[in-house]
Amino acid sequence: MRAATTPLLWLSALLPLACATTITDIQGPAFRSPLEGQTVQNVTGIVTAKSPTVSGFFIQGAPSNDARVSHGLFVFSTSSKVLDAFAVGDEVALAGKVQDFRSASDPTFLEATELASPANVTVLSHNNSVAPRVLDGALSPPTRRFSALDAGPDGFLSFPNNVSQIDVVNATLQPAQFAIDFWASLEGQLVTVPKPMAIGFQNSFGEFFVRGAWPADNINSRGGLTLALGPDGKPDGGPESVIIGEPLDGSNNPNVSVGMTFNDITGVVFYQFGFYYVMPFTAPTIKTTPNPNVPITTLTSVHDGCTVTLGDYNVDNMAPNSTTLPQAAGDIAKHLQSPDIMFMQEIQDNSGPTDDGTVAADVTLRTLAASIAAQGGIAYNFTEVVSVNDQDGGEPGGNIRPAYLFNPRKVALVPGIPVGGPLDGVAPVLKGGKLSLNFNPGRIDPNNSAWDFSRKPIVAAWETTSGARFFTINLHNAAKVSGGSTTEGDARPPLNGAVEQRIAQIKVLATFIEGLLKLDPHAPLIIAGDFNEFVQTRTVFAPFAGLVSEVDALANIPVLERYTYVFDNLQEQLDHMFVSPAVAARRVEVEHVHVNSWAPNVNTRTSDHDPSVARVRVC
Repeated sequence: MRAATTPLLWLSALLPLACATTITDIQGPAFRSPLEGQTVQNVTGIVTAKSPTVSGFFIQGAPSNDARVSHGLFVFSTSSKVLDAFAVGDEVALAGKVQDFRSASDPTFLEATELASPANVTVLSHNNSVAPRVLDGALSPPTRRFSALDAGPDGFLSFPNNVSQIDVVNATLQPAQFAIDFWASLEGQLVTVPKPMAIGFQNSFGEFFVRGAWPADNINSRGGLTLALGPDGKPDGGPESVIIGEPLDGSNNPNVSVGMTFNDITGVVFYQFGFYYVMPFTAPTIKTTPNPNVPITTLTSVHDGCTVTLGDYNVDNMAPNSTTLPQAAGDIAKHLQSPDIMFMQEIQDNSGPTDDGTVAADVTLRTLAASIAAQGGIAYNFTEVVSVNDQDGGEPGGNIRPAYLFNPRKVALVPGIPVGGPLDGVAPVLKGGKLSLNFNPGRIDPNNSAWDFSRKPIVAAWETTSGARFFTINLHNAAKVSGGSTTEGDARPPLNGAVEQRIAQIKVLATFIEGLLKLDPHAPLIIAGDFNEFVQTRTVFAPFAGLVSEVDALANIPVLERYTYVFDNLQEQLDHMFVSPAVAARRVEVEHVHVNSWAPNVNTRTSDHDPSVARVRVC
């Protein structure tokens, strides 16, 4: 929290306007104020908004002919004596200190220009009106690019991260070219977002991203923005969006879902918590709500001894007593139609988050399998590799891990091979002229530092009822949660939490795959799970190039429908499935089942990930 200031306040006759400073003088054409650190006098403007939500008020003055220069300004004050002395619509004159403020909570945020320690506040007139600037086709955020500083081959997803910082470079704004510059040029101004549509769920503060009735790229069938490559071959992070903040009048934003529409939203542009916000005067009103029904998969099991259906689902810290376990079981039984093998991630141990040394997850898996069967699904068997306590990341004590459910009437683990222990490295071997494993299932190179405090992938060797042998890798790579920064933050490209570890993990996986395919280039292999990374971050996935193929591309899934996750302003894909050349050469089908991305609100979801189903031929 920022310390309160106690300004000297006069509500007296009109003061002489000698040495007056305009709002545009303070804002200037660059990210930082040209008057930073100076005390300025006789700044005039009409009060457009005030609220304890933002600890201050907003004023707006005469515009500049320079599109780079904002004529709105935030004035920071927690003094009720100041805030009670005038009303919205009053024209005021005041003094104060210009500062570019960054929250101490996160050094990766941008600095926002504001006026602090307001003093000599004088009301000049009452009942003035300010027309909001309508953000439409004539004035709207640019598409495709956040910042000129995202200059790497993968744009805002380029590696290495944090090569430069906006506030250090302090370039003049290019609002027609870059979204961060666009919003900076409107900082503190009153705007209207016409015909807004929610493109994400609300966060814990009730805030949510929208796009307005302005040009947008990569709109998917739900109305959201999909992370995809733009026409320049670089990832497009959907910069033509803005987050709607907490209403200034203290009302509460509604629960939202992707595709929900609202009546026009009017508020002020404000930078906080790493993003540019529109802080609405009052809670938006819902206009339309999307259909919550999600189609079930059409990729059902085939009894030919050669075709295998595969499901993939991160079930978000699932313990035996998780309230979402019956929901996940219902998703698998009904929406996924009980695939032959389920690649599961975030399966917790039998005591859930209790950190009591328990490492096995057989009770969790048995409970899940029983619930699937009880809801009309097939009776699954399961297999796992137990963990070393508290060494796999995730919720402390939970020991989350990847595991398999499988239909014993369709597939079986290749017999006669022991299950690996948590520190046993699995390796491909030839037995009797056939490709096999030394452990089944087993962990890939579990002692490699790439897997420190992260889930270890497990490999399994399977046979169908016709004796066709194939292999699977189930993985859950290092999470992004630690060390990342926002897409509208200071660091360019934005910090991608744990990206170095994911790069190392993909290299380890590629080495294992190369070894397996060297022994048998025709081996059917499927790799699936939560990669915690986008394929558009090409530096991470470079070791897979020419080695395995992504099923979405093989199945010709429309690019804008390739998503399994909703985060901030994007529908994006963290969960992927890759296959070896032998599988890619045959028909590959895949469907993403949006049971969670299309949920009516964030609280009704089973998980934060969508499940997927693929159907492949292994012989």
